[in-house]
Amino acid sequence: MSAHNPTALPDTESSSDFTFSYEVTQSPHAVFDAVTNVRGWWSQRIDGAPDRLGEFVYTVPQIHTTRAEIIELVPSERVVWRILDNQFGTSPDEIDEWAGTTVRFDIEPTVSGIRLTFTHVGLTPALACYDGCARGWTRHAHDSLHQLITTGVGNPITPAIEAELISEP
Repeated sequence: MSAHNPTALPDTESSSDFTFSYEVTQSPHAVFDAVTNVRGWWSQRIDGAPDRLGEFVYTVPQIHTTRAEIIELVPSERVVWRILDNQFGTSPDEIDEWAGTTVRFDIEPTVSGIRLTFTHVGLTPALACYDGCARGWTRHAHDSLHQLITTGVGNPITPAIEAELISEP
């Protein structure tokens, strides 16, 4: 893994940023490995290497594209992405509400195991995409990532799921 980059910390979190936590009994290393296995919990359509410093691109054709830069990797402790640009839908005129936000995964030991805290810093209820984005992150970073951590198999977006999403009215 790449080294910690202390100069690339995200903006300060606010109480209205989208966040959740859950505890698991797996090791901090196992949780970190699952978080960096983005193809295993978010989408199989990831271009780039989401397990080291640098950029990657997430795409669901006609629905969502995100270009992110991994700015911090602290094995067994933290992963931070900076969202460079983002597009919802097919219109280039869509407002890029995620650009400049950060996504944090904090891994902390607890008395009974490990707590994973997910925070999308800058994703607040004031944004037009908040409700849909909160549902998406709950599906992916809460449900699918939790499943990947605890069972070894997540529920990422696959080409079959993409086809269903594209065909929805």
